[in-house]
Amino acid sequence: MTHSPSDTPANSIALTLDGSGGATHVDWHRDRSLPSNQSYWVHLNFEHPDTAAWLWQHSGLSDIAIHGLLASETRPRLVTRGENLLLTVRGVNLNTGSDPDDMVSVRIWTDGRRVISTFARKLMSTQDVVDSLQEGHGPTTTPGLVIMWLARIVDRMEGTLDELEDSVLTLEEQAISSDGGSSRAEFARLRRQCITLRRYLSPQREALSRLAGEPLPWLDDTDRLRLREIADRQIRHVESLDEIRERAAVAHEEMVSQLSEQMNERMYVMSIAAALFLPLGFFTGLMGINVGGMPGVENPQGFWLVAGACGLALAGLLIVFRRKGWL
Repeated sequence: MTHSPSDTPANSIALTLDGSGGATHVDWHRDRSLPSNQSYWVHLNFEHPDTAAWLWQHSGLSDIAIHGLLASETRPRLVTRGENLLLTVRGVNLNTGSDPDDMVSVRIWTDGRRVISTFARKLMSTQDVVDSLQEGHGPTTTPGLVIMWLARIVDRMEGTLDELEDSVLTLEEQAISSDGGSSRAEFARLRRQCITLRRYLSPQREALSRLAGEPLPWLDDTDRLRLREIADRQIRHVESLDEIRERAAVAHEEMVSQLSEQMNERMYVMSIAAALFLPLGFFTGLMGINVGGMPGVENPQGFWLVAGACGLALAGLLIVFRRKGWL
């Protein structure tokens, strides 16, 4: 397979499958037409103006299919009509400097012979399929291409889920060791990632599960088994996300509980101190009023008598608190 020329708009590609695991590049942008007697895959950047023009004028697709391929914001979904399939899926964003939860979407249309797909950002799973065709051990049929592509999209999620599991494990250890006060931002980030990923993976799970049961004539029993396996892996990924989110919630509750317990302990000590010195403060305040008739004013030992009385009162309070179990 030859590489796409440098003037191909926005990294779009067009390949004809040779039936032996390889493919040949077709310059769709220059010729504006594709061979009608071969299986091919056209992958276009829908943000480029030439993409919409080619889809409307040369693809031969219905209005519904073209609108689906050009939609800027979509959730994973599946639409079938006769032999035609329109599938929207999302994969984790593994591009350099990007957040994995900022998922990248691809829109796929196929009739079992042709595959026309659109994208806006690079998806590593797409490059995996292109590389396999370039090396000569890729899919030999159009259904095989779609299935391999979906498998790579789902498989690429495992690394991100492993990283999330490692993160929640670290946070759990910090929560148990009472060192989670500085991890509240990490808890928020982790839970936000899980919520965002699940927002798209949950409908994608349903779409992939439905695909295995759709009565598409170009899917044989082997293809359906492979699609069921892909759908099962997607279900496990969603279940793993739910588990990670629940573990993060439990660890966060444990951290909050420890912080609350520490605060209660401090407030308890302060309450005991206040209870001990409240009567002493009242007594010393009473002895310090500037009115006549105060006992001990003329007695040179008056200060020590008052201090002794305060000490006895403090000792008595300590004994009472100890007997009540407050200390």
